[in-house]
Amino acid sequence: MLNQHEIKETLHMIDREHLDIRTITMGVSLRSCAHPDPKTAAQKMYDKICTSAEHLVPVGEEIEREMGIPIVNKRISVTPMAIAAEASETEDYTIFAQAMDRAAKTCGVNFIGGFSALVQKGFTVGDRRLIASIPEALATTDFVCSSVNIGSTRAGINMDAVRLMGQTVKATAERTKDNGGLGCAKLVVFANAVEDNPFMAGAFHGVGEPECVINVGVSGPGVVYHALQDVKGQPFDVVAETVKKTAFKITRMGQLIAQEASARLKVPFGIVDLSLAPTPAQGDSVARILEAMGLEVCGTHGTTAALALLNDAVKKGGVMASGHVGGLSGAFIPVSEDEGMIAAALRGTLTLDKLEAMTCVCSVGLDMIAVPGTTGADTIAAIIADEAAIGMINNKTTAVRIIPAPGKKVGDMVEMGGLLGSAPVMPVHEESAAAFIARGGRIPAPLNSLKN
Repeated sequence: MLNQHEIKETLHMIDREHLDIRTITMGVSLRSCAHPDPKTAAQKMYDKICTSAEHLVPVGEEIEREMGIPIVNKRISVTPMAIAAEASETEDYTIFAQAMDRAAKTCGVNFIGGFSALVQKGFTVGDRRLIASIPEALATTDFVCSSVNIGSTRAGINMDAVRLMGQTVKATAERTKDNGGLGCAKLVVFANAVEDNPFMAGAFHGVGEPECVINVGVSGPGVVYHALQDVKGQPFDVVAETVKKTAFKITRMGQLIAQEASARLKVPFGIVDLSLAPTPAQGDSVARILEAMGLEVCGTHGTTAALALLNDAVKKGGVMASGHVGGLSGAFIPVSEDEGMIAAALRGTLTLDKLEAMTCVCSVGLDMIAVPGTTGADTIAAIIADEAAIGMINNKTTAVRIIPAPGKKVGDMVEMGGLLGSAPVMPVHEESAAAFIARGGRIPAPLNSLKN
């Protein structure tokens, strides 16, 4: 039971420290919607999503009012569309993305994920069709998010898929150039993608998931930042313990909301993702947490060590608070969505190379990074390959969400608005990796994949 002090403490965190439930995400299986006729399949998908998620937003708003806890986003994820739509006799999967978009609007959610493919070991017909459809699908929808898993610790890295995704990112930027390449902000390339991720743009409803499930993503960088103000100058043991205790409190709140939403919607509770997900708002920044540990600016020497401590302590505190922690669960470092990261990038301290080093020890990877519009597909593919290698070798999820901003050069700003924020255009190396990417084939799985 919560005592009076804990209730007051939670209310203070909500009121002053940006504590919130970042998302309630309902996963919906679309495997029962397969049909040879694409129009019939698309209609079945629309109907099933709307029926399953009909009460998601009203119930979320009801819980918000009753408990006084902000639930910022209500979202839906679906079976990877390359699987759900493969029986349909069409080359263009845009029709299915548009059905997803209509369903999202009908249900009132702010994003729907799952226009996805899993190609870590090779392509099916459906995978190729889906990837070819991504630029048009993201250009003609408002709320659809797309992801492609191109590598894993068990399978290695599909370098043909890496090359194809470099081209797809460029094509998506060009197709959405009137919006600053916004389509790329809804497209993420994974290694070791997880099946129960509630966060966008990478959420999809995995093939091992039930018919329908509720997953909750909590947040709270501001809460952690304020907690560290009380331990200035203390040893790192104290810092880690402080973060652990704070993560425990945040995750307990997420567990409560998840169970309540599950009961009211009569849908199984899946997991709580305890990731520290920043926003562009002042006081809600992962970068500022790292600086509170003693760094003058995020990105300077020592940043990777500070982030490793933070990520580990968040996980340790969270797993004590819930028996069903999942998703990504750690610290996110999206540049455009974190005001401290933006400031560090503008100062020149935070570079693409430093961000890559940081992704070795945090959740996910190179996230919401803008690069010059002239950046070639081969360079983007090489960035994806580097990040996938980190995930493959370290047996962790890594990802790339990169925006080659049309018409923009280093130092310009790309404005995306809302939670997507704004990104300074960062430099990339000018030397070519084209011959490397052109080899194709697969990078074999590492030795540490042999665990049986």
